[in-house]
Amino acid sequence: MHYTGTIWRPPYEASSLLLEVTTGCTHHKCKFCTLYDDLPYKFRMSPLNDIESDLQEAQLWSTNPIAMLTARLQGLSRPERIQRAFLTGANPFVLKYERLLTIAGLIQQYVPSVKTIGCFARITDIALKSDEALASLRQAGYDGLTIGIETGDDEALQLMNKGYAAADIVKQCQRLDRAGIHYSLFYLAGISGAGRGEAGAKATADVCNQLHPTRIGVNMLTIYPESALYQEIQRGIWKEESEIEKYQEIRTLLENLKIRTQFAALGASNAFPFQGSLPEDKETLNTALTKIIETGKEHDLREYRIHLRHL
Repeated sequence: MHYTGTIWRPPYEASSLLLEVTTGCTHHKCKFCTLYDDLPYKFRMSPLNDIESDLQEAQLWSTNPIAMLTARLQGLSRPERIQRAFLTGANPFVLKYERLLTIAGLIQQYVPSVKTIGCFARITDIALKSDEALASLRQAGYDGLTIGIETGDDEALQLMNKGYAAADIVKQCQRLDRAGIHYSLFYLAGISGAGRGEAGAKATADVCNQLHPTRIGVNMLTIYPESALYQEIQRGIWKEESEIEKYQEIRTLLENLKIRTQFAALGASNAFPFQGSLPEDKETLNTALTKIIETGKEHDLREYRIHLRHL
């Protein structure tokens, strides 16, 4: 398989076929992000020959001796068929409609058991596609996009150079809703800065309550020295929230959500993982967050953040 640099995927894509169709990020301007700094370039599309070669390799996995042994150890008579592909890179959905269709066709040709195709997407990637193109991509299998909206706080979005506003999130995700393309949204606790977290959480809830995300995932802002945001902190331009503030912010987001969705914090940036269904588990999640806020020690939580070597 062709893999370049660190391969990022959401926790819930663990069992998906990871297919490299892009590397890097077309935007690459978010002040807090260092995820693709290990690449010698900003963005690159994988050659179709490489994609086809990887799919030919994946086609043979069900007969691979190691896969057969693993299946037996799991009590299975044979390896389970691959049912989902996840296209890697920061935002493969930026690819032109025709190329995305070509990739879907190759997946269907070599691994026909794949039923759906997911990937990371930016809000600006969706805006590049017509309503007709989105509907056609859904028919081709594209479903379950992961979108790092980060926040619905316009001031924070502008400060962090996200390249879109809260109104754009609503507009483009509603277009996905109409096209029948499901999606998960990721929220970044701490992005609004010290003293503004709960206001940012309320603004984000206002955005999400107009949409139909399958899940809302929570990550916590972790600032590395290589980031532009770290330099602004050093110059006194921006102040980071405390760790307890971040949990207060997450609780505020939870309390203000009125939609049916999954709510989870499962990534490495979260010292205390949690997940549940809304609205059924709202009270249980709220109680858990309140306990962290009331009993958690800022020093210990900060130590976790400082020593988090990689997301």
